[in-house]
Amino acid sequence: MSENQNLLAEQRRALILDEVRRRGGVRVNELTRKLGVSDMTVRRDLDALARQGVLEKVHGGAVPVVEASTHEPGFEAKSGLELTAKEDIAKAAAELVAPGSAIALSGGTTTFALAHHLVDVPDLTVVTNSVRVADVFHMAQRSSGPRQGAATVVLTGGVRTPSDSLVGPVADQAIAALHFDLLFLGVHGISAEAGLSTPNLAEAETNRRLVQSARRVVVVADHTKWGVVGLSSFAALEQVDTLVTDAGLPGAERAEISELLRLVVAGEPGEGTDI
Repeated sequence: MSENQNLLAEQRRALILDEVRRRGGVRVNELTRKLGVSDMTVRRDLDALARQGVLEKVHGGAVPVVEASTHEPGFEAKSGLELTAKEDIAKAAAELVAPGSAIALSGGTTTFALAHHLVDVPDLTVVTNSVRVADVFHMAQRSSGPRQGAATVVLTGGVRTPSDSLVGPVADQAIAALHFDLLFLGVHGISAEAGLSTPNLAEAETNRRLVQSARRVVVVADHTKWGVVGLSSFAALEQVDTLVTDAGLPGAERAEISELLRLVVAGEPGEGTDI
């Protein structure tokens, strides 16, 4: 991390979190030197990250939170993480959508960001099990009024999860009867061994149905999701056509992923080409 007093709070906190995860813990005085800010600023950042549940404050510094494979953060807790990365990913993923397509968006904060970039793509049919994603299109239509080419949104039924996804038999049955060109899938975790995973068993089954109903599968996940394994795997990496991630993903992981599927690194030159 380079010293920069003009870093936005979001950028500072992302750097702090990366450092904590990479090193297994950091001290406040180390962060003040690296970031070129005061102790008070670092402590406020640590407080904010601790409230989000992504690290644990200890005397003089912070350590990573060791999460159980069944731990499922809520939508609000996840929405404040990796904001810049999610926005970059959303912009890159939106470039993959052609007007008139039938697409599906799973639940998650990254697909929520993506939805904002799709409201003006004409003649889309959008299938989603995310209350938040459906609200994005609904609010866009309310604010602009009836217009030609507005998206047709199909919201599955189901039981609401902490991440505001609808899952369970009702959602599964609805999805199984549909077919879409492109699925954008947010994930809790992704790894070479476990594939795509989630801590929620019902959500895993609903995600399996989404994958089965899609001609092409695009995973939208920031670099912090790589190496994370939830309780239940629902797809192997071989079932994924494209991973759209951010520039924080290290080179070794990029090489490993690109052997299995198309990798798009948002925010870098040539992001829309095969790696």
